[in-house]
Amino acid sequence: MTSAQPSPEAPPSPAPGPGSAPAPGDRRRWFALAIVMTAAFMDLVDVTIVNVAIPSIRQDTGASFSAIQWITAGYALAFAAGLITGGRLGDIYGRKRLFLTGIAGFTAASALCGLATTPELLIAARVLQGATAALMVPQVLSIVHATFPPHERGKVFGLFGAIVGLGAVSGPILGALLTEWDLFGLGWRPIFLINLPVGIAGLLLGARYITESKAPGALRLDLPGVGLVTAALLMLVYPLTRGHELGWPVWGYGSMAGSVAVFGVLIAYERYKTRKDGSPLIELGLFRVKSFAAGIAVQLAFGVVCGIFFLVWTLYMQIGLGWSALRAGLTGVPFSVAVSVAAGVSVQKLVPRFGRNVLRGGALIMASGLLLYIAVAERYGTQVTSWQMIPPLVVMGTGMGLIVAPLTDMVLSRVPREHAGSASGLVNTVQQMGNALGLALVSVVFLSAVDERRAAVPGERGAAYTEAFQHALWWVTGVLALVFLLMAALPARRPGGTGEAGADAPWNDGGTAGEPSPRATAAEHGDGPHGTPSTVDSPDGAGGTDDGPRAATAAPEAALSR
Repeated sequence: MTSAQPSPEAPPSPAPGPGSAPAPGDRRRWFALAIVMTAAFMDLVDVTIVNVAIPSIRQDTGASFSAIQWITAGYALAFAAGLITGGRLGDIYGRKRLFLTGIAGFTAASALCGLATTPELLIAARVLQGATAALMVPQVLSIVHATFPPHERGKVFGLFGAIVGLGAVSGPILGALLTEWDLFGLGWRPIFLINLPVGIAGLLLGARYITESKAPGALRLDLPGVGLVTAALLMLVYPLTRGHELGWPVWGYGSMAGSVAVFGVLIAYERYKTRKDGSPLIELGLFRVKSFAAGIAVQLAFGVVCGIFFLVWTLYMQIGLGWSALRAGLTGVPFSVAVSVAAGVSVQKLVPRFGRNVLRGGALIMASGLLLYIAVAERYGTQVTSWQMIPPLVVMGTGMGLIVAPLTDMVLSRVPREHAGSASGLVNTVQQMGNALGLALVSVVFLSAVDERRAAVPGERGAAYTEAFQHALWWVTGVLALVFLLMAALPARRPGGTGEAGADAPWNDGGTAGEPSPRATAAEHGDGPHGTPSTVDSPDGAGGTDDGPRAATAAPEAALSR
């Protein structure tokens, strides 16, 4: 078992001390839940709170546009590179230990962000934030699994969904208010400093109330794999963010071409690692499942969509139209509400009946919203109001909600249950990589389209940014068209449950197709080394934990991604 829990038939025992596993009736487990949910909320708010403050950060620090991209993309890259490893570290050394280490590091990094005086220091602090979040977030659902008996987990995961929705809606508004209020003359800095009291309280209370748990037989670390992934992404993303300002030098194209070679080395090394000890960072055998391979491509492309749109949208409203952070933040509320409502309807009502057609319909609806937004920007120009933006934002939000909530479950639906942990970790990592790539592509699809001479003329900046915004939305629409086509390879209907082996599944541990293996059956009862919201345990540290508040209930967060 992931933790030692007393048998229901055992006689009552004295209240456990801080270091022992809580009994089913012990109230301490609810304190532990509040702590890990607060940490998850802190991370989610940090995701949504930064974009709205980007123009203020740029004005105060003198950051270039490429630095602005790195303030957001640096977090996403570090988070993506560390997710799977963070989960495995928790399995090996203890989820409580890694959670406390992560929350301490995240709090310290937040302080560094709030005290940064130069763009370079802020970027470094954001990278540290992403890396420490990758230690903290994967432990959240594992701690829940180790703390709560199976019959209570449904209620707990429902609470996580509510927290995700609250974080998505409140983050932009909170960021806008903190920026507008200019508390103690600190400007944008309180959006990071607000994490300090929350993080310190979580650290102190977590040390007392969270129960330690480890995974028997946890997979080994794959640090060379992490290094190769990080190097390949940096070689691709860095020249994309710097290319516009440097005039697209030759070395940038060489670096991007070299990233392909590094990815090739990564694949070769992962095959070697699989043969050596069976604990690769990326389980390449998963790609033999056609629906999973297509789903990974969908996640990557959809991450690009989110990365481009949300940064471009912020720059358009605040720098182009000259809106305040508060006005921009409030303008996004209808979008967030639409995503949350559509996500709930999608999962509960539509997907069980219509399957992948709901996701494909969502892509078409979202693309329609983008086209409507282009038309609104064209018609009203710089005189556009928040009210006039509501229709396209609601249509876009509805489309996005139909996609993001069921997407991960659909991607994993034909992956055998015993491989669901590795698959879910990879899905989340790829989504964050796509987001970082989208943020980098802002230079290509938006900044390069801004007429800089026109933008420098008083009264003409808004028009220049509006045209560039429309140009970027055409690109986003094109990527969504690709997403729509890729979705055709997803399962027409979700099989009986996430991770149930379909007929085309390449793995089987002794059962027939569609029948769980002994390892999967043990996982269902909590005997596996790693817990997930779908009651799937995996020896991979990525399993479920980093898929919990980010994928199982990912709708609002993905909608307002980094």
